[in-house]
Amino acid sequence: MSYNVALKSQLDARELLLLEQEVKNQGKNMVVAYVLWYFLGIVGGHRFYLGKKGSAIAQLILTLTLIGAVITAIWWLVDAFLVHTWVKDHNRDVEGKVLEQIMRQKNVSATM
Repeated sequence: MSYNVALKSQLDARELLLLEQEVKNQGKNMVVAYVLWYFLGIVGGHRFYLGKKGSAIAQLILTLTLIGAVITAIWWLVDAFLVHTWVKDHNRDVEGKVLEQIMRQKNVSATM
């Protein structure tokens, strides 16, 4: 059983709703990521959205040159298979952070 699932099993309904809402607010949306990949992927738009600024800037600069544009086009195709994993990983990290905050608050209020 994963760490997040073990922690989530200790939460009541109100805390689970709070967790879900915070993940929606702080997490990334899969549809938005793929729309950015499709329309702005050649200049790194999806990478900027997902917080991968270094490689996004590299894609943007490479696109300005002819040889770089060919490389970026291949990079863009490879990213089609990676965007899904990046969004899921980011949202899992957000969920873990929010879970830790909820558990800390829960422990603090239990000791009072």
